Amino acid sequence: MTVTPHLLGLRTAAYSARDLAAARAWYIKVLEMDPYFDEPFYVGFNVGGFELGLVPDEAAAPARPAAGVAYWGVADAERAYARMISLGATPFEPVQNVGGDIRIGAVRDPFGNVLGVITNPHFVLAPAAP
Repeated sequence: MTVTPHLLGLRTAAYSARDLAAARAWYIKVLEMDPYFDEPFYVGFNVGGFELGLVPDEAAAPARPAAGVAYWGVADAERAYARMISLGATPFEPVQNVGGDIRIGAVRDPFGNVLGVITNPHFVLAPAAP
């Protein structure tokens, strides 16, 4: 008997912005790639097999509470954090060692979203379930 897990793994982390064009341009700089899906109602980037999506939202406040932070894997958390700050993000959670050489930090993008980064030498990406 094959058991299918209830959660198949992360597929998309969606971020909202009042100005979708400005968010698109900023994330192109941060990710150093063009979106694979680019429409007025949604912009999607394929980041290491996971989707970072941008959605327009007129109610997206520039400073809003974090609602479940997605931590994106990076080779060097300090470097990624500093780079995003240099591109216009603001500090949210300074990079820190949370144990076992795992380093996390988070910034607030120019559109109010909290964007986390993590360097985790213990995490091995498993093949995604269908």
